[in-house]
Amino acid sequence: MPEAIPSAARKTAFALTVLASSLALLTTACTGQSDSGANDDATKDTTINFWHAWSAPNEVKAVTSLVDGFEKAHPNIHVNVVGNMTDDKINQALRTGGSKAPDVISSFTTNNVGKFCSSGALVDLNPFFKKSAIDPEKTFPKTMNEYTQFDGDRCTVPLLGDAYGLYYNKTAFQKAGIAQPPKTWSEFEADAKKLTIEKGDGYQQLGFMPDYHGWETTTEHYFAQFSPTYFDKDGKSNLAKDPAFTKGFELQKRLVDELGGFKRLEKYRATLGDEWGAKHPFHTGQVAMQLDGEWRLGMAEDAKPKFEIGVAPLPVPDDQADQYGKGYITGTIAGIAANSHKQNAAWEFVKYITTDTDAVVGFANGIHNVPSTLAALKSPKLKYDPRFKTFLDIAADPQSTTTPASINGGVYLVTIQQFGYDYESGKVTDLKAGLRKTAAQIDTDIAQAK
Repeated sequence: MPEAIPSAARKTAFALTVLASSLALLTTACTGQSDSGANDDATKDTTINFWHAWSAPNEVKAVTSLVDGFEKAHPNIHVNVVGNMTDDKINQALRTGGSKAPDVISSFTTNNVGKFCSSGALVDLNPFFKKSAIDPEKTFPKTMNEYTQFDGDRCTVPLLGDAYGLYYNKTAFQKAGIAQPPKTWSEFEADAKKLTIEKGDGYQQLGFMPDYHGWETTTEHYFAQFSPTYFDKDGKSNLAKDPAFTKGFELQKRLVDELGGFKRLEKYRATLGDEWGAKHPFHTGQVAMQLDGEWRLGMAEDAKPKFEIGVAPLPVPDDQADQYGKGYITGTIAGIAANSHKQNAAWEFVKYITTDTDAVVGFANGIHNVPSTLAALKSPKLKYDPRFKTFLDIAADPQSTTTPASINGGVYLVTIQQFGYDYESGKVTDLKAGLRKTAAQIDTDIAQAK
């Protein structure tokens, strides 16, 4: 993919692609203890290695500025920065160690937190937070706290975030007589149909592309608005038990059927531009509503669309109307290598880049992601398009949700997504039986990973 693709968008695009290989590497990661490398004197002159995945020019510039700020505040700690590092390379280095291996890492793949923690590849940061008298629960948004730990082990920390909302074509809304963005799914369904203009066996304008192969319309992004519980108290898949999943699948299938059927939608989708280019169908007006992350606003404006762009939270179920404003949250994570012998110095760096309000705000301004602390979300130093505030509010909303960490990473999400493909296409027609079978597969995969 081109370097111009923003980091938040890239992490969504390649997370599933790298999952299998990164999990294999993490399986063999060396086990470390939270105090194994925390005996260094962080007041003495030292150099630490920081590996990250950012690569676009504006991102590299922002990382450089972030590191410069830290080194100015801690002149005795020097940071050797290695960028454009994939999860595969990071995981290999965490496994093998060595003088050139990272002391601090950042990853785009929150799905791997369960493996990072359970394998011991990254240290538990709880003792470091306690030592620094920082309460993570009061520092980071609720949802970000959730996706950075596993089974009580806080082996990662949020380093900026991503929030998902609804983009809509205001001009198309006005032509269709729609006064405001939909707040409930029933309103959304009605609007999607009103906004759809058929043309031959295709569309002049599609109200919304519901297919799971569409742009960001994944199962977890849909389901977040239903606030599902993925696993029960015993760690078993809740897919067939929690009605939120049934309602989520039924909503998406209903949209597919109401907007023309799977085959017709897929045929139309094949004619549309790619997700990261200027010809994205929302940019061109071919799709009137789009489920997407905060990065889409800048990309859409850069494409110079012939309509006014509106931004709002995604709709919620009608019986959860009072929770309108919530959304799906994910983001970049940072952690300290278990095999690092400079963990105290590494902690000073991690603490600065993830909890110092000015540092977090400056980094968020630099790469246009959502700040990852409660204080930074409210900072007057944030620079953003007024519409971007929608994503700040979603990130701060305690009702917002994420997908929980699992011992085998995001394998269970891949399994659910695959079932979604089968259900929307009509390959599977018995939803309840399909959910039971998929849940059993998830439980089997997790049991084998232990």
